[in-house]
Amino acid sequence: MVSDITFGENLKRLRKRARLTQNDVAEALNISRQSVSKWEKDIALPQISFIIPLTKILNCTLEELLGSLK
Repeated sequence: MVSDITFGENLKRLRKRARLTQNDVAEALNISRQSVSKWEKDIALPQISFIIPLTKILNCTLEELLGSLK
């Protein structure tokens, strides 16, 4: 079953589940909070090099993070 949730919506859901702020995620990745905000608003997507670190920060699987892109 394919979900209608966007990558940004999914990222926000996973971030909140991990009880992290956008700033927490940004600091862990050494990027700006605005970048995380743009990802969550579906204005931009993270670089591929951030995907695995995001799964570790959010304590989720790759499938959970990217599931919305199916």
